[in-house]
Amino acid sequence: MGDLQGAQWRKSTYSTDNGNCVEVASNLPSLVAVRDSKNPAAPALILASAEWSTFLSGLKGGELGG
Repeated sequence: MGDLQGAQWRKSTYSTDNGNCVEVASNLPSLVAVRDSKNPAAPALILASAEWSTFLSGLKGGELGG
């Protein structure tokens, strides 16, 4: 598991005020962490930077989503 001590969390610009948001920390060496903004003390999902890039490319390309 990666060390999240220096994580700088940010919400998506697409977030709304309804509380259904995720926060992302992309300032970590070779890692990206994702957490529920309503429960920041819960465990975060930790991905390799390359995995996060692949995920974002899939979203932008319409390969992921419902």
